[in-house]
Amino acid sequence: MARLAGVRAEVFTYVAHALAVAAAVLVLVWCIHFRGGLAFESTNKSLIFNVHPVLMLIGFIIIGSEAIMSYRALPLSKEVKKLIHLILQAIAIVLGAVGIYAAFKYHNESGIANLYSLHSWIGLGTICLYGIQWILGFITFFYPGAALDFKRVALPWHVLFGLFVYILAVGAAELGLLEKLTFLEESDVAKFGSEAFLVNFTALVVIFLGAFVVISTIAPHHEEDPHDYTAVADD
Repeated sequence: MARLAGVRAEVFTYVAHALAVAAAVLVLVWCIHFRGGLAFESTNKSLIFNVHPVLMLIGFIIIGSEAIMSYRALPLSKEVKKLIHLILQAIAIVLGAVGIYAAFKYHNESGIANLYSLHSWIGLGTICLYGIQWILGFITFFYPGAALDFKRVALPWHVLFGLFVYILAVGAAELGLLEKLTFLEESDVAKFGSEAFLVNFTALVVIFLGAFVVISTIAPHHEEDPHDYTAVADD
């Protein structure tokens, strides 16, 4: 039974990997094919904005998803998986920060107010919490490293808070896609056109990605597995 439970968790990660690839392709098709491409400097300010959804989805959500699943998906030692988890989360934070910078840059150069929407509030709060989670995890589990007893107590809270922040990130992405599509539909995008369907379908893929990542993390697994996520505390 434990072995079957372990297989179930692996299946969830496989599906999540496939959904992550699909989400990356969809957001690139949207921003490059439908929205004209990406740029940090351009007279067409929309190209600056396009950097935001690409980096937030591929950098913050997808790489963040892979970081969470690394403890289940990789058949490596706990120390190697810990390092991979740390590096991937750091990359996610950096790309997310650049993505937020692109949104502010677009707003400032277009004469649009900043931080007026629920999406912006939740998004900015999420990346701040993400950074706090990374710093605390680095200090506790990597360097200088807390005492073993403290690690055992801290680990469940680290996982729980990490999943909470990840769910917030997925929610912020959904709000962002809804907000942008609403603006586009008020201008030149048909409500039942191919671009609208693409954006809505991207949002659905992101929801399912988030669900499979969370399930793969909390799904039962073989307790004697040397590569189990909880092994991070057994230093």
